[in-house]
Amino acid sequence: MPKILVVDDEPDLELLLRQKFRRRVRKGEYTLVFAQNGVEALEQLDRHPDVDMVLSDINMPQMDGLTLLAQLDQLNLDIRAVIVTAYGDMKNIRTAMNRGAFDFVTKPIDFGDLETTIRKTLDHLQVMRDALRSRDELVALRQELGVAARMQESILPTSFPEDSRYELHAWMTPARDVGGDFYDFFRLEDDQIGVVMADVSGKGVPAAFFMMVSRTLLKGTAIGESDPAKCLLEVNDLLVKENEESMFVTAFYAKFDPVSGAVSFSNAGHNLPFIIKSSGEVEQIDCEPGLVLGIMPGFEYPQGAVQLEPGDTFFLYTDGISEAMDHDGNEFGEDELAQVLEECEGLKAADINRHVVQAVQDHAGDEPQSDDITCLTLRYLGNTS
Repeated sequence: MPKILVVDDEPDLELLLRQKFRRRVRKGEYTLVFAQNGVEALEQLDRHPDVDMVLSDINMPQMDGLTLLAQLDQLNLDIRAVIVTAYGDMKNIRTAMNRGAFDFVTKPIDFGDLETTIRKTLDHLQVMRDALRSRDELVALRQELGVAARMQESILPTSFPEDSRYELHAWMTPARDVGGDFYDFFRLEDDQIGVVMADVSGKGVPAAFFMMVSRTLLKGTAIGESDPAKCLLEVNDLLVKENEESMFVTAFYAKFDPVSGAVSFSNAGHNLPFIIKSSGEVEQIDCEPGLVLGIMPGFEYPQGAVQLEPGDTFFLYTDGISEAMDHDGNEFGEDELAQVLEECEGLKAADINRHVVQAVQDHAGDEPQSDDITCLTLRYLGNTS
């Protein structure tokens, strides 16, 4: 009988859930346990070590849901966590997924969707437990990870263009054997360059394969669609149709003109890039966040544009950089990233990436890397023709 721990400080939710699931509880399909915050949740887990799933709100007193997720990860329990958050709260959703959340539901809660999510989560947990009981399956899984890692290495470009008008260099350090981040760059019509920075939810083999599908769709669509916002709209609709695992990907897609230095872009829930001006000033670009890819069809994505002047640098990254934590749980943060980028005035693209990655690693110290560290630097040198 699966046991579900519900963590929420709203007393009405307990009554509502008991009412909605009373038949399933009576039939012995579920057992429900309740806590009002993260501290009580840890106490309940101590009393109920057989809990299979945690359904937790984010905003709670004493200990919030994101902190609880970090505690669950440290306890290394064989459970799955699902978070409850406000619709469109992409920052908290990304943070939760990076801290080990299996899935999320949005407020106000749709109980049909909640039941589907619970069933999917418990089914996934059972599949993984069955796999762990078999040594042969564990060996096979390790082999699959090796294959997926090699596939990922082969699909990400490692040879960077040599052009007198610009420099381009990218860097990725996976947190595990297989990561969910990806970057890409490719030539478009009229000698323009497409640049992509993206982050797939989750880790491991499923994230790697979803990453490969997303990259292929985005590159293929970009070649035929010159408008970045329309490109993301089409990719999103394609991913929604073939997304049985309910995964999603944040993405920032930009189109760069190496003749004029013009950059047009569109954003799908991703971290906003920075510009390092030739003067040394650093500023983050202004753009609406947009919705992550793979969740809802028909979404129209925001679009923006910037003009790079000779000597300006365009820096893209994933939250593995901004959310890298030290021993005390302090994130590296975008403010610190901006300060590090101020130190990069006049550096080449490859050296900027190395400088940023080194700063992130220095911040984390001996803490294990919890997310992929990925960045891409585009430095506009000017039209020399």
